[in-house]
Amino acid sequence: MTSEPSTLLREAQAGRDDVLLRVSDLTLHFATYHGVFGRQAGAIRALDGVTLEVKRGRTLGLVGESGCGKSTTGRVILRLCDLTGGRIEFDGEDITHLQGSKLRRLRPRMQMIFQDTQACLNPRMTVGSIIAEPLNEHGVLSGKEKERRILELLDSVGLNRKFANRYPHEVSGGQRQRIGIARALALNPDFIVCDEPIAALDVSVQAQVVNLLKDLQDQFALTYLFISHDLSMVRHLCDDVAVMYLGKVVELAPRELIYKDALHPYTKALLSAVPVPEPKVERTRQRVILNGDVPSPANPPSGCSFRSRCPVAFDRCATEQPAWRKVTGDRWVACHRAE
Repeated sequence: MTSEPSTLLREAQAGRDDVLLRVSDLTLHFATYHGVFGRQAGAIRALDGVTLEVKRGRTLGLVGESGCGKSTTGRVILRLCDLTGGRIEFDGEDITHLQGSKLRRLRPRMQMIFQDTQACLNPRMTVGSIIAEPLNEHGVLSGKEKERRILELLDSVGLNRKFANRYPHEVSGGQRQRIGIARALALNPDFIVCDEPIAALDVSVQAQVVNLLKDLQDQFALTYLFISHDLSMVRHLCDDVAVMYLGKVVELAPRELIYKDALHPYTKALLSAVPVPEPKVERTRQRVILNGDVPSPANPPSGCSFRSRCPVAFDRCATEQPAWRKVTGDRWVACHRAE
């Protein structure tokens, strides 16, 4: 693929705001209805005030339990879903309410890599046609130039050029994920949402895909939002980490601070569940055991949403919602205990 080295791209970005994406108080509520006449009975708070930043050329890891809103956050940021409230700012431009042709012009700069490679690749299309789909949709290239671009993309993700004539069912899961990555790269995006791209892959293949993502980021100065359950993989790939719980981001900090000295009790519980490869350390370390289940987003607890499971909750947690605030430097947290 023809592209300038990442160092030149970074120099070209000098003097610009180092934050590519800003999300402020993002909310997405789905109304629930009750009775014969369909009266609105309440709302499911899929996202309930998400605030985060993603810096240029860096990777922000978004972690949390299933159902906490990670994938929904990625889709809302890409404007694949209409939000209820909040603000999305991309490269200094407010894109919260963009529609029609203005939103279409933005699409090439923001792409997504999906988790389910079997579902996101059309089984009736060849690999070459799948990769060419964004090019066709936006009318970027045609003829020989498009064919050349497809082959370059196959090269960039480490696939044989002969794969262009194959169908998705004729390749392995790891190879399908590489096809999805090539499709996401087709329009030379600045920002890519990686929605658990390694969750359905074998461990050995996971490492290959993560290393590929790192290499592509260095080569093309890409910015990632990396959504994952795997905290050990997040530690390997991400520069910053945001922790979500029940539709909210409860802690955001550089990777080193999160793994060395987490502040939020939920972050500590997640990290304590990650196995340590050293048997002696694994036997002696203390685990944080959370009681109960994740509350329903249709009826979250009063005050702090985590208080019903928090091992260090106190009276204030039940009556006052903790403010999202900066502690030091680039560290943010929403917890009364962190004050």
